[in-house]
Amino acid sequence: MQNVVELRSDTFTLPTPRMLAAATATRLGDDVYGEDPTVTELEALSAKLLGKAAGCLMPSGTMANLAALLTLSPRGGKAVVGAESDIYVYEAGGASVLGGIVYEPVTAAEDGTLPLAALTAAFEVDRDDPQFALPAVLALETPHNRRGGVPLDPGYLAAAGALAHRHGAALHLDGARVFNAALALGVPAADLAAPADTVQFCLSKGLSAPIGSVLVGDEQSIATARRYRKMLGGGMRQAGLIAACGIVALTEMVDRLADDHAHARRLADGLAGVAGLRLDPEPPRTNMVFFTVDPDITGHTTETFIEAACVRGVRLAELGRGRIRAVTHSGVSADDVDRAVTALADTVAASPGTRG
Repeated sequence: MQNVVELRSDTFTLPTPRMLAAATATRLGDDVYGEDPTVTELEALSAKLLGKAAGCLMPSGTMANLAALLTLSPRGGKAVVGAESDIYVYEAGGASVLGGIVYEPVTAAEDGTLPLAALTAAFEVDRDDPQFALPAVLALETPHNRRGGVPLDPGYLAAAGALAHRHGAALHLDGARVFNAALALGVPAADLAAPADTVQFCLSKGLSAPIGSVLVGDEQSIATARRYRKMLGGGMRQAGLIAACGIVALTEMVDRLADDHAHARRLADGLAGVAGLRLDPEPPRTNMVFFTVDPDITGHTTETFIEAACVRGVRLAELGRGRIRAVTHSGVSADDVDRAVTALADTVAASPGTRG
């Protein structure tokens, strides 16, 4: 289909010409031996940007999160996670299946935070009673995907991290889009990472690299995670081809995330004027716009609306109980946003069940 506006996810971003040129010109080595200089450069740059001592390139955010949990929790330990977090919902239960780690899900508030009182209850177990799994790690997500892409502010992250540490647990931050969160809050990404023992972020979402995530933390944690990466099949050889794109992503693509946020606001403003479409939540804080479809007004269910929008050249996806998510990224221009708004309004107007 020509002139498709791809809004399903920022994972549909394509590498820039500069990335492709860097990949073909970079120096390479065998990273399993620790001898790929471009990977080493990317890992050092990532650690510096997040204020940590070391980093490890991973094939995916899922593997980075899993390696972090395996590093921070023993078998039989408990990971306190958000009930709608990516780690709990979308990562196939890997920490339980492969690490013998028990998940305890906590319901997030509308602002994406896991309430401190609920975290306290999850951490306060009788450590002398062998019936209980002992809490070992708290995993937080920012921005919180299924809560509308909302970022967690530094004060909350510091309080939650301090709470975990007081109970002898570590803090892992799933910061897949941490640079979006930092931009939305107007703070350096390192400020968000500061309370966490480990942090992962994705190169392949809004930063537009074709593949890869980086896990950062202290040297010992990252050395352990590197061993788990090998165990999980993530040891790569001439991975400098990937790392070169990642370096361009971190040096050239972070600031332009502001365009994605502006385009998300533009999209939300346009959809707000379409009867039968309701923003949820509003307004967008990062590059995600969530909305629901009123079947009584539009004549559509969520599923039929997504299908009809696709026919008109706009690709959307459902994410969480009837909500539709539209994600802006480097492949979506302001003109694309305007075309999407028009197409979605036409989708509503063309439905035989539409009520004026």
